[in-house]
Amino acid sequence: MTILFPPALTLLLAAALTAVAPSKVRPWLVVAAPLFIVAQLEWWLPLHTEVELHWLTLSLTPLHVDEINQPWGDVFAILGVLGGLYSLHVRDRGQQVAVLVYGASAMGVVFAGDVISLMVAWEIMAVGSAYLVFAGGMRDSRRAGMRYLFVHIVGGSVLLAGVLWHIASTGSIALEPFDGSAASWLMLVGVAVNAAIPPLHAWLPDAYPNASVTGMVFMSGFTTKSAVYVLARGFVGWEVLLFLGVAMALYGMIFAVMESDIRRLLAYHIVSQVGFMVAGLGVGGEHALEAVASHAFTHVLYKGLLVMGAGAVLYATGRSHMSELGGLARRMRWVLALYMVGALSISAFPLFAGFVSKPLVTHVVKGEIEFMAFALYVASVGTFLHTGLKLPYFTFFGSRPQDPDAPDAVPVLRRIPMGMYAAMGIAAGLCVLIGVVPSWLFHQLHFEVHPERYTAANVVHTLELLAFTGLGFWALKHLLKPSTRILVDTDWFYRVAGPLVRVLVQTPLEAPFTATARLTRAVASRVSDAFLRPTATWTPVLRLTAYARARTPEAAVAWLARPPLGVAIAAAFIVFALVVLLAR
Repeated sequence: MTILFPPALTLLLAAALTAVAPSKVRPWLVVAAPLFIVAQLEWWLPLHTEVELHWLTLSLTPLHVDEINQPWGDVFAILGVLGGLYSLHVRDRGQQVAVLVYGASAMGVVFAGDVISLMVAWEIMAVGSAYLVFAGGMRDSRRAGMRYLFVHIVGGSVLLAGVLWHIASTGSIALEPFDGSAASWLMLVGVAVNAAIPPLHAWLPDAYPNASVTGMVFMSGFTTKSAVYVLARGFVGWEVLLFLGVAMALYGMIFAVMESDIRRLLAYHIVSQVGFMVAGLGVGGEHALEAVASHAFTHVLYKGLLVMGAGAVLYATGRSHMSELGGLARRMRWVLALYMVGALSISAFPLFAGFVSKPLVTHVVKGEIEFMAFALYVASVGTFLHTGLKLPYFTFFGSRPQDPDAPDAVPVLRRIPMGMYAAMGIAAGLCVLIGVVPSWLFHQLHFEVHPERYTAANVVHTLELLAFTGLGFWALKHLLKPSTRILVDTDWFYRVAGPLVRVLVQTPLEAPFTATARLTRAVASRVSDAFLRPTATWTPVLRLTAYARARTPEAAVAWLARPPLGVAIAAAFIVFALVVLLAR
């Protein structure tokens, strides 16, 4: 049985229902809608399914299912289910609707078969995700949300300009590998914003930590991975992506090592891990596409699990800075255990998901340029250092702050909802399943040949790398102790430039519109006065007429209250004539 119903439309309809549903029903709609999509993609929406729509002279394809995008849709739907379970306790109608709209836009990007459908979903994605930042409830959430929205509107505008240029020059709206034209480069810049490629990345560590606890779970998977998918569709094999990806992996890793806020650390690590995917796409070829898809699939799962763990800490303690945490291991033992499953997965520990997928990308890059693969190994070491060692140690095992000016050293813990535990447990189970049974992942990704991961050489090499990283951390942990310093990133430029742009650009552009609005208001005020207060408006005019000179000014003014009978009859005839003419 085939259900030709686009997954994006399913989520949009669920969003509409959520907007009017009772508070007890809404959380379950957020879970049920993506769960239906999981079933649809598994059983009711076979490969090579297409839905075409005709608009003006264009033939749009809002739904196109093939071997490449089906796994992306699968993992996005799974993340939607996990995020829905994680947020079962949320009663904010706005967040619930925004989450479904956000998920719908991500599905729209993945299953778009043409660039017009892609653009529509792309712009909706910016709006849905921005709401989750505004709803974060943090001190800087509103300003971070405005910056996030501004950056994505600019990035979307650049992408749209490239799309329109591409259509004008080629006449094609198909979403297919692009040819390296100027329009293609413009589109690449627009996609690079959402992919968080430095120096266009600073919106991510700026906005994600300011999003709501539950909202960041969805944001960790949808925006950047949607951009990676578009790169896989249109820009695979572009060598520049190899260099940009390696730079991303190192850049994000370095900032994550220095960061002390647990959610901001994980945000920087998203930049680093997306760098692995971008580098693999720069190599090109079928094996690179498979490696990137496998890494993206597992990354969505274990990064979602890590963000859930950090969110649980923030939810329970009200704090996210490691310098204000510590000593939580006994009080939050289940959160620690589930977080460590994600940390070991992302560090490519044997029997966990990352060991199956992450080395595939490194191997592909090594076959192209060996020293680039070495840089990715360094980034992998950094991953275990900050996500697998630094964050859990100082958050759960480190000593509590001793500074008398610091906040209460023993935070009061809020009870963590069962939905959070359920979501983390399922995500952890999937990470272990993929690590123990890699064939399940390769089957989901439609691999023709299943790579053999559990060889003695692979296991020994990985364990050696992780063991030496652990020894290095233990020896140098005093240097990694959390501090309260603020890391300066490229977002400094648009933070500082805000007032300057307002004075030099925004105000001059707004001036003509402001003047026109004032003139319109003045004219409207005069016209309304002429009809609503005729005596005050027309008295100065009537005193200057010949009627006033022949009689008296008072007689002319009195005409306003009692117009001559002939004038009234003439006005009635004129109105009647106009009505007849307009009726014809």
